[in-house]
Amino acid sequence: MKKLKLLFILVMVLSSGLVASSFAWATSSTEFRTVGDDVFDDWDISRTRAVGADGFYQISEVGFRPVIAFESLGEEADTAYRLGEQLASQYPDRIQRAEKIFYYVRDRVRYTPDKDQFQYDEFAQNADELADTIAKNGFAHGDCEDSAVLLVVMYKAAGYRSAIAVAPGHTAAMVFLPEYKKGSSFKMNDEEGWVWAEATGSKNPLGWVGKEFINEELYAYEIQEERITRAEPTVAPATIITGRGGGSASFPIPFFSIIFLLWFISRLFRRRAR
Repeated sequence: MKKLKLLFILVMVLSSGLVASSFAWATSSTEFRTVGDDVFDDWDISRTRAVGADGFYQISEVGFRPVIAFESLGEEADTAYRLGEQLASQYPDRIQRAEKIFYYVRDRVRYTPDKDQFQYDEFAQNADELADTIAKNGFAHGDCEDSAVLLVVMYKAAGYRSAIAVAPGHTAAMVFLPEYKKGSSFKMNDEEGWVWAEATGSKNPLGWVGKEFINEELYAYEIQEERITRAEPTVAPATIITGRGGGSASFPIPFFSIIFLLWFISRLFRRRAR
């Protein structure tokens, strides 16, 4: 029993780092509904759970798909996308533009855990909700997932390729900028030039990477305009390795299986507690 309890605690610690905070009730999604322990948005995506076909990161046993980012792209493009386009028109130089987008998010999203703000262990906000709050107040509250989703949408709108990266206990944005030489460069599926965008630190420059992620194999999903559908990924995500070293790519089933198992155990404990 003690071992099971310890496993449960470790899983919840791991999962909580992959989810977001900062929730705005009257922005992009106007009809939130509660079903059991979950809060769903207009697209029937759970904002309080990252795992499963209807989770905001759609984490499965083999991979993930950050569906919440698609709520602000394509036909759903709104405030965040227009903001990225605006910065693109103001800064024609690609390096300067990439830095300005990064600093915009870094300096305006104040890191705040979900539990402190909304009394949920997990609560994700999409890019438009965060951008609308910034437009209204000059700043917004959120954690790593919130900042990452806003960044990838703005980068996409500004003409860059962007991706969401996940690691045990963390998530961040990445931008494809091979000409950038100020920080660590990542290789994604053997393609060099991906730059880590860690906006949760108030003094972080673009390209700064926490030492715990150096020389580690992580996983990423390149953002495209995709349909907002309920689906569990069946294909492994891209492997990313820092430019300072690394090794051969490995299949990420164990990492995602652990997260999926943790979610399952947490649901089991919730049912028993009722």
